[in-house]
Amino acid sequence: MSRLWALAAGVSIAAVLGGTASAADSLLTESHKVLPLNLAIEAAQAALQACEAQGYKMTVTVVDRTGAVKAVLVGDGAGKLGAEITFRKAYTAATLRVSSGEFGKRVAGGGFNPGVFDPQLTTAQGGVPIKVGDDTIAAIGAGGAPGGDKDEACANAGIAKISERLR
Repeated sequence: MSRLWALAAGVSIAAVLGGTASAADSLLTESHKVLPLNLAIEAAQAALQACEAQGYKMTVTVVDRTGAVKAVLVGDGAGKLGAEITFRKAYTAATLRVSSGEFGKRVAGGGFNPGVFDPQLTTAQGGVPIKVGDDTIAAIGAGGAPGGDKDEACANAGIAKISERLR
C-alpha cells in the first residue's frame, strides 16, 4: 500500500509541477514581429539609392528591435565614421521607439533624465523606427547627407520601399 501511495504522490507532484511550469512558461513567453533580413537589406538599399540619387555619399544601418545590427551598407566614397554614426541613429530609434531627431528634441527640452543615459544613444537626426502598427520591429539609420533632415528623408525612403509588406 505504501508503494502505491508513494507512486500516486509522485504522479500528483509531477502533475502540479508540470502545470506550474507550463503556466510560468506562458508568462515568460513573448512574441513579436521581426523584420526579415531580405526586407532589412531592401530598405537599406532603397535609403542608400534615394540619397545617392541626390549626390550624397551615404551609409545606412538597419537594426532589429533590440538594436542588434541586421544590415550595414557603406556607399562608395562614404566617410569612415558612417557605420558607427548610422548604427547609433538606428539603435536610438529602435530602443526608444522614436526617431533619433525626436529624441534630440526631448533632450533639448529637458524631457530626458541624463542619469539613465545610454552612451550608444544619439540626438543626431537620421534614425527612424520601422513599425508595424504601434510595434517597433526594427529601425534604420542614414548618414552622410548635408543635414540630419536629409538623412531622415533617406531613411524614410527606405521604409517606404518596404512598408506595404510590413504586416
